[in-house]
Amino acid sequence: MYNSGMSTKPLTPTVFYILLALSEQNRHGYDILKRSVLDSEGQVRMAAGTLYNALQRLVDDGLVVEAGERPAPERDDERRRYYTLTERGRQALVAEVERMGRAVQRAEEQIARGRKGRTTWTT
Repeated sequence: MYNSGMSTKPLTPTVFYILLALSEQNRHGYDILKRSVLDSEGQVRMAAGTLYNALQRLVDDGLVVEAGERPAPERDDERRRYYTLTERGRQALVAEVERMGRAVQRAEEQIARGRKGRTTWTT
């Protein structure tokens, strides 16, 4: 189960970037791969098998569905499958972004405290 409000387990980077790619529009697999590389600044590069296995799990978990709409035929390849984010998938993505934001805030506060009163330990 993914972080859909029922679980606090963080999303994997693969799942996070798939959901993020689908958050703005329906996409086919190769487009999800390209968008994930852009969104992660090149840090996440999935193989096709990884992507399609993750998409199938996301479909099974109700976070993503195959899109019913397709682009105009002149801009489409009939072999492509298009995916869209469900409301549950959007909630999981929002929950993960909020979790990450809290983690970054805690880290920034901890780093700032460390700069102010650095204590040295002696043995």
